[in-house]
Amino acid sequence: MKNKILSFTSAALLVVNLFGCQSNESKKLNTAQAEPDTQVNLDAKVALGKHLVVIAGCHDCHTPRKMGPMGPEMDMSRALSGHPAQVPIPEIDRNELESKGIAATQSLTAWMGPWGVSFSSNLTSDETGIGNWTEEQFFIALRDGKSKGIPTNRQILPPMPYEMIGQMTDEEISAVFAYLKSTTPIDNVVPQPIPPLNAMKP
Repeated sequence: MKNKILSFTSAALLVVNLFGCQSNESKKLNTAQAEPDTQVNLDAKVALGKHLVVIAGCHDCHTPRKMGPMGPEMDMSRALSGHPAQVPIPEIDRNELESKGIAATQSLTAWMGPWGVSFSSNLTSDETGIGNWTEEQFFIALRDGKSKGIPTNRQILPPMPYEMIGQMTDEEISAVFAYLKSTTPIDNVVPQPIPPLNAMKP
């Protein structure tokens, strides 16, 4: 009887060890499989974000132009870097333009209207762009229209259509943010907006 008990106990331990080993191996396999899946998911998220940036027209204002064989074209070496810090505003009659409508500079990165002069932001992953932003800030910027995604900041100025872009789903905004965080960092400190001339008068 004692031998039977020992045999049963030994068999039970063997089964436990066998399944335990299989369980550990299974965990290792699952972990090994999860890592590529996580990277694949991130790659897919970034790809979606890139697609949304293109079809939403973000390059239209945030990527400077250069002269090409067919005329002005996007300078993709400075993609999404915003208004070039070294480019001055052309000498024009701001008073007339501000009172009558909207005008853009030759690079289409600076805009004038009743709000004054606004400059397209640097959206690259550089610290002069959104490199230090959190995803929460990005949501606040697009959903609430707050400059730099800070609730107490001023409203984002035209022509940025945050009211429309903010209609993206949470998943889409998160994907756009993931893509922008993956972009090549470009050091470009965009100028601060210039108030309208009328607002400057005493």
